Amino acid sequence: MLRGTIAELYRWPVKSLRGEAVPAARFDDRGMAGDRAHVLVDERAKRAGSVLTVRQNPALLHWSGAYGADVSDPAGEPALQGPDGSAWKWDDPELPGALADSLGIPLSLRSEDGNQDRGPTVLVTLQATVDALSADMGERVDLLRFRPNVHLDLDVAPFAELGWGPGTTLATGDLTLEIVGPNSGACVRCAVPSWDAGGRKRWKELQSRLIERYDNEFGTIMRVTRGGTARRGEAAVVRPAGS
Repeated sequence: MLRGTIAELYRWPVKSLRGEAVPAARFDDRGMAGDRAHVLVDERAKRAGSVLTVRQNPALLHWSGAYGADVSDPAGEPALQGPDGSAWKWDDPELPGALADSLGIPLSLRSEDGNQDRGPTVLVTLQATVDALSADMGERVDLLRFRPNVHLDLDVAPFAELGWGPGTTLATGDLTLEIVGPNSGACVRCAVPSWDAGGRKRWKELQSRLIERYDNEFGTIMRVTRGGTARRGEAAVVRPAGS
């Protein structure tokens, strides 16, 4: 049994846009409520209907989405902020055009739950792992590159989460997460973490180091097995499978 605290909670209302740190969040069969519940859809002929991500256009990270830090279970739609500081409501009929002009891509908007790459899952990261990777790289690595939902301060060895097998649980308050089901366990990373959180500069050496030394894995993917609310600063208990 491993004891620690919820260090941070992050929600990403619009897939591939910057998100928001929140003091509390509701979790259920959607994963984190409101997480990646909205997407931008590519309308270019060769990709029509496909979801736009940072992999196609890092400038998505120039935009951010938020429901508001005081909202733990979003029922409405997020507000967006453009790179010039302009504020937009999701249902503003001029928003698709503003996004298209900013990104240089014709697009539309879509709202639906479960737009995480691996289904309605929760990405959990460890401060010990961030610290070790930063030391390995010789400079601070921004956690937000990895777009986690739950960030733990846990007294464990760096990258311990990569060895947690199926059946490992994380409990905090009335919430239980578990490594269970398809696409759970150690998170294999795409190229997105090589971009800084604002999409301005790429750090290719970071991805190369992850591939060379850590099998390109960072964080672990869990699913909600008992819905509840997580709160920043609350106690958390991890029970690795077999322990």
